[in-house]
Amino acid sequence: MTRFWGRSRAQSAPRPTGRKSHRPRWTQLSVRSLAGQVFVLQVAIVLLLVVAAGVEVVLQSRNAVDQEARNRSLSVAQTFANSPGIVPALRSPDPTAILQPKAEDVRIKAQVDFVVVMNTAGVRYTHPNPARIGGTFIGNIAPALQGQPVIETVDGTIGRLVQANVPVLDDQGQVVGLVSSGIRLSQIANTANQQLPILLGTAAAALALATVGTALVSRRLRRQTRGLGPVEMTKMYEHHDAVLHAVREGVLIVGDEQRLQLANDEAYRLLALAPEQEGRPVAELGLDPEVTELLTSGREVTDEVVAAGDRLLAVNIRPTDRGGGPPGYVATFRDTTELRALSGKADLARRRLKLLYDASGSIGTTLDVVRTAEELAEALVPDFADFVSVDLAQPVLDGEEPTTAPGPGGHPMRRTALSGISPETPLYPVGRLVPIVPGTPRARSLEQARAVAESDLADALDAWDDHDRHRADQARSHGVHSLIAVPLTARGVVLGIATFWRSERPEPFDEEDLSLAEELGARAAVCIDNARRYTREHAMAVTLQHSLLPGGLPEQNALDIAYRYLPAQAGVGGDWFDVIPLPGARVALVVGDVVGHGLHAAATMGRLRTAVHNFSTLDLPPDELLGHLDDLVNRIDQDRAARDGEVPITGATCLYAIYDPVTQTCAMARAGHLLPALVHPDGRVEFPELPAGPPLGLVGLPFETAELPVPEGSRLVLYTDGLVEDRTRDIDDGLELLRTTLAHAGRSPQQTCADVLSVLLPDDPGDDIALLVAQTRALPADRIAVWDVPSDPAAVAGIRAAVSRQLESWGLEEAVFTTELVLSELITNSIRYASGPIRVRLLLDRTLICEVSDGSSTSPHLRYAADTDEGGRGLFLVAQLTERWGTRYTATGKVIWAEQPIQ
Repeated sequence: MTRFWGRSRAQSAPRPTGRKSHRPRWTQLSVRSLAGQVFVLQVAIVLLLVVAAGVEVVLQSRNAVDQEARNRSLSVAQTFANSPGIVPALRSPDPTAILQPKAEDVRIKAQVDFVVVMNTAGVRYTHPNPARIGGTFIGNIAPALQGQPVIETVDGTIGRLVQANVPVLDDQGQVVGLVSSGIRLSQIANTANQQLPILLGTAAAALALATVGTALVSRRLRRQTRGLGPVEMTKMYEHHDAVLHAVREGVLIVGDEQRLQLANDEAYRLLALAPEQEGRPVAELGLDPEVTELLTSGREVTDEVVAAGDRLLAVNIRPTDRGGGPPGYVATFRDTTELRALSGKADLARRRLKLLYDASGSIGTTLDVVRTAEELAEALVPDFADFVSVDLAQPVLDGEEPTTAPGPGGHPMRRTALSGISPETPLYPVGRLVPIVPGTPRARSLEQARAVAESDLADALDAWDDHDRHRADQARSHGVHSLIAVPLTARGVVLGIATFWRSERPEPFDEEDLSLAEELGARAAVCIDNARRYTREHAMAVTLQHSLLPGGLPEQNALDIAYRYLPAQAGVGGDWFDVIPLPGARVALVVGDVVGHGLHAAATMGRLRTAVHNFSTLDLPPDELLGHLDDLVNRIDQDRAARDGEVPITGATCLYAIYDPVTQTCAMARAGHLLPALVHPDGRVEFPELPAGPPLGLVGLPFETAELPVPEGSRLVLYTDGLVEDRTRDIDDGLELLRTTLAHAGRSPQQTCADVLSVLLPDDPGDDIALLVAQTRALPADRIAVWDVPSDPAAVAGIRAAVSRQLESWGLEEAVFTTELVLSELITNSIRYASGPIRVRLLLDRTLICEVSDGSSTSPHLRYAADTDEGGRGLFLVAQLTERWGTRYTATGKVIWAEQPIQ
């Protein structure tokens, strides 16, 4: 039954127009009308409530009188019994003389009828009537003699009264007497009766007020019901109810607070409303969000179609406050589900376009073959298929192009990506070689090089039984019933195959699904081919780069070295480093960076590294070596300029440092490179202020060398900009983070490399990273011997003798003859052809190093002496007797050195 809330909108009696009625408004309130009947009923109810309230007041008054008498008599008796001096008075020779005045004083002040003090035998000591003193008390005193107070209602000589009998206890708790206090009930009732007129007046006022209020309510009800009686109202209700139930449209009436006032049966059915929803806010009715939004929008609506569950409803909304009506609106709903077929097709097309758009944007986000295949599989589950597998030819995964078509008799197919609605799948796992079974849809797709849709896999599963019955049974148990096989073809070459499977979705693939799968397969194939070619180029560049970088560290004792080299993920760059042993137990450290990425950058890096190696054999100072390297870069760019399409390499940077373990100093120069970090033995970190030379290729600008003292145990840290700078971090922040990471004492170079990379390595390096950490060592003083040589040939014999003794102390007796011969030749040449001062130095490192320095800048040259020449054979003998020899220039002259292996 439909329920009505609020006033009806029915107009069964039109409003009067024209001349107004002159009858008094109150006389229009007929008892036959619904308003008159409500008035009479409400007045009767109010009168009944007033009478009931009066009876209740009387009953409560009687109960209150009795309770008040009991409370007052007990409190007076207990107070007097516990008053000071009552026990001594009871034990005095004349208790009456002491207690009678006090008892009368208490009786008058407490407004009770009597206060009687008696002994334990009940003989009175006090009484309002002195004639009754000495008589026996009338009442129940047995409980009081046991120490318990007792209250009783008795009919005494002064009327019906309530008296309380309490014991008087001494210090030992013994009952030594009794006190009784009593009050007449009539005395308490007189006090309550004095309030009765007030109660009656209040009741009369409430009755009058309720009558007036009822009249006002009835008057408004008369206006709302148009003076209709119950019969007319019932007819109107039945008429409205019949109309609402008969119409084939759902009707909702909503009030001004967005609360549902009325809903007919059709609205309950169309909107799937729960029973008894009238009075609830519209937002809490549990409607579909689209319907709720429309109903609460506050706008007029005409035939707007919305989805409600599995129905399409045409909605009309009109306000009800037009023409002075109540605030709110009426909404009607008409079922238009017959339009679902047409709108369903449009919605399906829209969803397919959205799926194509979303999948196209998510496929090919990286240049990784495997990840691209995974993106294709993940993009279509579960919106398009329940399972998606991507199988690629093995050469594609290796970065190569398949020479033959995949499939039966061709390249094996490897499962590269697999995605499904559940982890349990009947398909081959990732990494497994997947056979292409002849006669199956996948085999036909590869043979015909086109997409194939199979709506019923019964025959295909039978063909799979002969190859792998277990997998075929699993496919049946999972309910796999339909598939689409799409060959992944790019530039006319089949790279693999993508297969879309349905199991839980009952509808098979159709032609529209086939078109969508073909479009996505074509896009994915292009992305996979791009990733494959990038993989090949990247592998070639990495191989070239690794072949050009140091394969290992050379043997030397001056430095404890560790390094890390990480190529960029976006492409191989031109960062490089090197460790080069130099004469005199020295070691050169090199770090450089070539602009750009790819094969060109790697090849350029190899050329520069080779050039540095060649220039280092000249034993040049760092600034001169960078000057020669700068000239080389400039010449290379000039040669490239003559050939179109060649990229210049101007802008490459380099840092070249030479560490000397004898003097514990490091000479450095840089060409546009970042400053190195020097970590002192105590953990203090500094970035030495080296002169900032220009990048390589800018001929005409000089480089400068700076020499720094480096205590033993210090760590030199050389790096490229990829370590301290990336897309999300400024270079200054990176340098400060590097300083903080290095500021620890006692770490080995290997640990330092690991710590630095763990903190500064970006998640996705966009540039190569080269890191070189070298911890310095000092050559012990007992492995160094130095002699000054006078410019006198006669002094050579003394030097030879001193050298022999030093070699014997080092345990190198076998090297004495060769060393004496070499030093004799070198010292004699310096005395004869150079100027002083002349100095001889022996260094015992991995080899025995002999050095003769003088003030001349003229270098001797090795030549073949003729049979008739008297000289010219000395350096030839030196070259034959030593492992290697050479000359290096210093600020004061030159040093000729020779190295001998130690047996």
